[in-house]
Amino acid sequence: MSTATATADPLRVPTAHGPPPVWGRLRSCPEDFVVDEVLGFEPDDAGSHVLLAVEKRGANTGWVASQLARAAGVAVRDVGWSGQKDRHALTRQAYTLPWPVQAPLDACLEFAGEGYRVLSARRHGRKLRPGSHRANRFELSVRDVAADPGELSARLDVVDRQGVPNYFGPQRFGQGGANLARARAWAGSGVAPRERSARGFALSAARGLLFNAVLAERVRRGDWNRLLPGEAVMLDGRRSFFSAAIIDETLVGRCQALDVHPSGPLWGRGESPAIGEALSVEGAVMAGEPALRALLEAERLEHERRPLRLPVRDLQWSVTADVLSLAFELPRGAFATAVLHEIVRDAWLVGEGADD
Repeated sequence: MSTATATADPLRVPTAHGPPPVWGRLRSCPEDFVVDEVLGFEPDDAGSHVLLAVEKRGANTGWVASQLARAAGVAVRDVGWSGQKDRHALTRQAYTLPWPVQAPLDACLEFAGEGYRVLSARRHGRKLRPGSHRANRFELSVRDVAADPGELSARLDVVDRQGVPNYFGPQRFGQGGANLARARAWAGSGVAPRERSARGFALSAARGLLFNAVLAERVRRGDWNRLLPGEAVMLDGRRSFFSAAIIDETLVGRCQALDVHPSGPLWGRGESPAIGEALSVEGAVMAGEPALRALLEAERLEHERRPLRLPVRDLQWSVTADVLSLAFELPRGAFATAVLHEIVRDAWLVGEGADD
């Protein structure tokens, strides 16, 4: 596939470690895809908000927020949460509600409905904002597994040691690619979707497509996990980056240790910080999507960076009968589908458990 056509289908992206060694059935029920949000901080135990730990099953994040708002008698806009979680999963995540200081917290524990329930409630000083959590912990079950044990073990070992390409998962592009279709229609006609949320999803899909296209090209080249001259080098677990015209032995070692990563563009206004060979690869792919690039710039998004490589932390696995159990932690904004894509055949086409 040439770089000119690399962005044609966001659901067809190459694997980095060879064909996946497992055949199996994903997401047979919500309990097969469990997501625990890791906030990375403790509630304040004081203040005018309450931080709720909420378990939801077969319900999406926004719908649960509306139910909590109704139960608490507040506006939906006053409900806070950090990460969007897919409805086709069992998830545990945090929400905040404005709550009078003199009001007891026990009443919050009664908030429940079809598909959700409150597990705990503690005082907190401020509303949760998107992206304020640190990570997500996944526990996944793949059923009716067929795999050579040696090949499976070897693949999980390489994923554990080397990580996987940090693709945006299918959820980013909407059901049947609907979010991306809206972005292309908007870019072509100049007419924006009427709803604010639809505009946001469309812009996110456009950004995701461009990033995935650059990453897919780097995977095909075999340098998605190593630094090119001119790389915009990202620090692991942070949004910070620096441009490196020369890749010396120190940077090579830090990259091999997963301390730094190559990066790709989250397109927007401003010049890419990549230079030299890294910019040349990036620019060749970006040239194929001038309309989407122009749309993102016109909507005043700023150029940002995202690591091309995704470390898979604390990977654990077991096979019992014909069920493969996987557990691992990913930083916020990362997709479990990117991990499954390297392990299970056709995992990319099944969907995703978190989009944050």
